[in-house]
Amino acid sequence: MIDRNARRPRLGYPVAAAIFAIGMLGTTLPTPLYGLYRQELGFSELIVTVVFAVYAVGVIAVLLLAGNYSDVVGRRPVLLVALGLSAASALCFLFEGGLAVLFVGRLLSGFAAGLFSGAATATVLDLARPDQKVRAGLAATAANMGGLGCGPLLAGLLAQYAPSPLSLPFIVDLGLVAVAAVLTWLLPEPVEHPRWPAPLSPQGVRVPPEVRGVFAPSALAVFAGFALLGLFTAVAPSFVAETLDVHNLAVSGAIVFSVFLASTVGQSLMGRVGVRRALPGGSFVLVVGLALVGASLAAESLPLLVVGAILAGLGQGLAFRAGITAVGGAAPPAHRAGTISAFFVVAYVGISLPVVGVGALTVALGLRTAGLTFTGCVLVLALCAGVYLSRRPVPES
Repeated sequence: MIDRNARRPRLGYPVAAAIFAIGMLGTTLPTPLYGLYRQELGFSELIVTVVFAVYAVGVIAVLLLAGNYSDVVGRRPVLLVALGLSAASALCFLFEGGLAVLFVGRLLSGFAAGLFSGAATATVLDLARPDQKVRAGLAATAANMGGLGCGPLLAGLLAQYAPSPLSLPFIVDLGLVAVAAVLTWLLPEPVEHPRWPAPLSPQGVRVPPEVRGVFAPSALAVFAGFALLGLFTAVAPSFVAETLDVHNLAVSGAIVFSVFLASTVGQSLMGRVGVRRALPGGSFVLVVGLALVGASLAAESLPLLVVGAILAGLGQGLAFRAGITAVGGAAPPAHRAGTISAFFVVAYVGISLPVVGVGALTVALGLRTAGLTFTGCVLVLALCAGVYLSRRPVPES
């Protein structure tokens, strides 16, 4: 029998990481454009946060229903489906026909991100040689967070300095998705005996009793960190425009990019710091960053917001990677995948639910007061997690 992979160019994990980054880039592309959609369609800040939360609902649904599907049917088919969903989402925004279409676009984007989270990460690691595993892990981290950060940066630059601000970013995204689809087709299939089609086997959410002592405080720290990411991804451009009176979309996109870039750096530093110190330390750095973000809103200071965003992103990255490492290490092998999926579910609830609360508070109290209330609540959560993890540190391995 002829090996179909033998006829394909041998592409390594950097190509898989590039595909991962392109896929995640599309999920945050609308971030600096929500203000333009508000002007065009006439909806409130609350609706912006609900549109964003629909994305997280899509991610959670896929994590629960098909988080391990690529283990069965193969990596390439799942990546191609994810890219197809990403393209469909971009088309919804490109031919935007009202609020309902935006909801559909964000839901499709969430489905794509959920598939990418598992399948693309596994592909990057699968295609790395044993001596490349550490670098491949960092590449997967950089592709995930870097792609999420590049979406707002790219959209902000194009919307500010190029024509057709609500069309060109998605045309560029469709071109990148097409390139990624070709590269995916050329990738070797790491799964030895894929079965296609295959029935879904929903994993559900289950945390074994022996993991709960590590899971609960780690999840609290990660919930706080992802709530921060949700704030910046959903409503930071509105804060920048309405509270700080900065209306340059490229600046808004760059601020969101800085949060994700700092998160990537924080995750890369976790190996040097160690899990026991990174979990509480990341929580405390997150607290400092949140305090500066709150101070920037009170003082209407853009430099304070940028510094706060970078510090908060750094703390989030440290705590996030340490939390996954701690929970994965504490979980029994037979339940490790399900436990980590449950951890991601907590993270994506954190990225969506509190932000909807910000939108609701904005209607009642105004954007500035809502932002200050939000940062105060998340700061308290992060502080509680940091204090608890300092007094009862998790095992190093």
